[in-house]
Amino acid sequence: MSEPTTTPAAPTLAADAMLGGLTRWLRALGLDVSYDPALDDAELVARAAEEGRVILTRDRKLVERRLARRHLLIASDEVGAQLRQVLADLAIEVVADRVLSRCLCCNAALTDLPRELALARVPPFVASTQERYRECPLCRRVFWSATHAARMRQRLAAFGVPLPQRSPPV
Repeated sequence: MSEPTTTPAAPTLAADAMLGGLTRWLRALGLDVSYDPALDDAELVARAAEEGRVILTRDRKLVERRLARRHLLIASDEVGAQLRQVLADLAIEVVADRVLSRCLCCNAALTDLPRELALARVPPFVASTQERYRECPLCRRVFWSATHAARMRQRLAAFGVPLPQRSPPV
C-alpha cells in the first residue's frame, strides 16, 4: 500500500501594480496572489508583511523598504519569463489539482456549484454541454472547463510552464 501524497504548500504572494498580467497567470496556476493596483508601496509592503506574503515587484526602491524583507525582484518585463522566474526562485511546484482552481479576478478559491444551480446562470450551449461547474464565493462568477480553459493551458505551456496531468482516481 502506498503512502498518500500531499500537495506541497505554495507561498502566498503579493504583487505590485506593475504585475497584473503575472498575477493572473499565477492565479491560473492556483496560487494565492493578492493584487490591488490602488495600493501605494507603503500599503503593499505593510499588508504583505501582516499577511506573511512574499512581495513580487519590479520596483528596486520598493525592496529597499525595511518591512519588504520577503520579496522577489522580477527581472523581465515579459510575462512568460516572469512566471518561470517566480516558479523557479520560490521553488513552487505546479500541481495539477491547483490549476484553474482560483478566481482570476478575486483570488478566491473556487467552490463546486451543483449543476442545477448553475444552469440558469450559464449560456444555453454551456448548459447543454457541461456537467461540472464551480463558483467564486466572492464575485459569484461561474466557471466551467471548456475551450477557454484549454487555451489557457496551451498558453501556459507556451510560456514554458509544464502542466502535470491529474492522477487517475484510485
